[in-house]
Amino acid sequence: MRDFIYQASPMRVVFGAGQVKCLPDELDRLGISRALVVSTSQQHEQAERMVRLIGARAAGVFAGAITHTPVTVTDRAIDAVRGLDADGIVAIGGGATTGLSKAIALRTDLPQVILPTTYAGSEMTPILGETRDGIKTTQLSTKVVPETVIYDVELTVSMSPRFSALSGLNAVAHAVEALYARDNNPITSMIARKAISKLAIALPRISARPSDLNCRQDALYGAWLCGICLGTVGMALHHKLCHTVGALFDLPHAETHAVLLPHTVAYNASAAPDAMDSVATAIGARDAAEGLFDLAKKLDAPLSLAEIGMPAVGITKAARLAIENPYWNPRPVEQQGIRDLLVQAWCGRRPQQP
Repeated sequence: MRDFIYQASPMRVVFGAGQVKCLPDELDRLGISRALVVSTSQQHEQAERMVRLIGARAAGVFAGAITHTPVTVTDRAIDAVRGLDADGIVAIGGGATTGLSKAIALRTDLPQVILPTTYAGSEMTPILGETRDGIKTTQLSTKVVPETVIYDVELTVSMSPRFSALSGLNAVAHAVEALYARDNNPITSMIARKAISKLAIALPRISARPSDLNCRQDALYGAWLCGICLGTVGMALHHKLCHTVGALFDLPHAETHAVLLPHTVAYNASAAPDAMDSVATAIGARDAAEGLFDLAKKLDAPLSLAEIGMPAVGITKAARLAIENPYWNPRPVEQQGIRDLLVQAWCGRRPQQP
């Protein structure tokens, strides 16, 4: 076995059905007496439910989280933190809400309790992605790591089967890239294989039986493991492309991951054969890229960038931006190769290895 380094995030996880009831105790443990409850506008009702649950510990609600964490929204949230004299954050929602909570924590160092309602996984990472003037950048900081994450499967039942599939494919992307990351290690790879397998089995079952808590719990467990992968090793081409086209054209986050994943895997296949074998085995397919494409198709996920709103005229610009300050990748990131990849993904063709 080769030498390796494994760095785990120092956070507390509470997992299981009905565990939202632990929120008041977690606030007490962290010494939070005036929590700002953060959500998107669509999840304002769930935020108000948290207010009722924690009672006098609630300082107020900021229901303005937006995908890709624009700094303009973060500035408004910071004003709310100061105006309400909040001493902690309770974030309920998916990646948009978690991103805003992390951005607040980075600037204020306030403790966070995250209650995920999707499979985004960002609650497990020291990574913050923020958007300014249409450009999304990421940074690493232990200041953004939540103190507590409460995984309550009952909070995920409100996700439609379609969004469950999209969010799950987003999570799978974290584990797939972990298998060929520059700093990958045997522990993270073991977690990644388990995570991909759990989601590949659970997501089609959720599509058939959306109210089945056992399927939902398996998917949430798999998503948690995917988040651990994202938080312990680096990202590569797939995440760079998603960040680039997502912010540039304001594309929906989970859908962008779902569309691009088979194509970024195909691009990297020749440079990471062991990782591809692991992915294929985990999803029960002969070929990793084609298997991921077929899984997305089975889940009725979008298959092309065109159908989620990316203009064809943006392909060349996106390819150019993607090679500026690229993330490490097992295969060299070249503009023509990335442009060809984006053309395939824009058209929704089956992935092809270059």
